[in-house]
Amino acid sequence: MTLLTIILALVLDQLLGEPKRFHPLVGFGWLVTTVEQLLRRHVIRKHNSSPVAVRFAGTLGWLLLAPLMTLGIYWLLSPFVGAGDVMAFPAGALVLFFCIGNRSLAEHARAVAEPLCSGDLPSARQQLSRMVSRETDNLDKEGVAKAAVESVLENASDAVLAPIFWFVVAGIPGVLLYRFTNTLDAMWGYKNQQYRYFGWAAARMDDVLNWLPARCCALSYAIVGNWNTAIRCWQQQAPLCGSPNAGPVMSSGAGAMGVRLGGVAYYHGEEVSKPELGSGRTANSEDIERAIELVRHAVVLWVGVIALVHFCTWGQHLWT
Repeated sequence: MTLLTIILALVLDQLLGEPKRFHPLVGFGWLVTTVEQLLRRHVIRKHNSSPVAVRFAGTLGWLLLAPLMTLGIYWLLSPFVGAGDVMAFPAGALVLFFCIGNRSLAEHARAVAEPLCSGDLPSARQQLSRMVSRETDNLDKEGVAKAAVESVLENASDAVLAPIFWFVVAGIPGVLLYRFTNTLDAMWGYKNQQYRYFGWAAARMDDVLNWLPARCCALSYAIVGNWNTAIRCWQQQAPLCGSPNAGPVMSSGAGAMGVRLGGVAYYHGEEVSKPELGSGRTANSEDIERAIELVRHAVVLWVGVIALVHFCTWGQHLWT
C-alpha cells in the first residue's frame, strides 16, 4: 500500500501542482510567525535576549510546532488511518501530496530558464529570487544559471525525495515531522543576528532528518547520471561545503551532470565564497532543464526501488 500511496501522491502533484489557495503549509507559516512573536515577547525579553534564552525559546518553538503539531494532526487523521486500507490509502496520499513539490520545483526552474534562454536577464533574475535566498540583482547570465541548477538539485532532496523517504520509513507521522521541521529551518535557519540562536534547534533537527535522505539523493544522482564523476566530486568536494547535507547533494548532482557550480554569492549584503562543485564546463541556461531531468530520473529510480522491495516482500510472504 505504501507504493501505491507514493505513486498516487506523485500523480496528484503532477496533475494539480502546488495549491494556489489554502495550502496547509501557508497556514503553518502563519502559525510559525505567531509563535515566534509570542516567544520573543514572553520568553526572550524577560531574559534580556541572552543567547541561552534565545536558544531555549527557539528549541521550545520547534517542540511546539514540529512534534506537537505532528501528533495533533496524526490524532485527527487516526480515524481514517485506523479504518483499514480503503481510508488509510487516500489519507496518506493526500498528506504526502501536500508535503512534496516536484511539479512546483520544475515550474519555478523553467520560469528562470525561459527568459534566460531568450536573453531577458532581468526577468530571469526576478524569477530566480523566488527560488533562492541569495541576492540576484547583480548576477550575470552564468550566475543565474548556476544558482538555478543548484536550487533544483538541492530542493529536489528537501522537497521531493526526503518526504518520500520519511513516508516510507515512518508513514504519515514521519513525513509530517520532516516537513514541519524543514519549513521551520527555511524560516528560522539563517545564520544572521536575528536567527543565529533562535533557529539553532530547527536547523540542527533539519540536518539530522535530512542526513540519510540527502545521501540517498546524492547516490541516486550518481546512478542516473555520470557515476564516476559524481562519486569523485561527492568524495572530494562535499566536505568543503558549509552544509552537511547540501554538499553531497549538489556536488554529486553537478558531477552527474558534468558541470561546475559554486563561486561568489551575496546573502543579506554579505559576500560568501562557495566552493567549486562538480567538474567540466560552467553550467549554462540549458542545464536548468537537464537538472530537472536528472531529478525526474532520480524520482523514477526511487519508485522503482520501492516497488522492487515491495514485490520481493510480497513474493516472500506468498512462499512462506
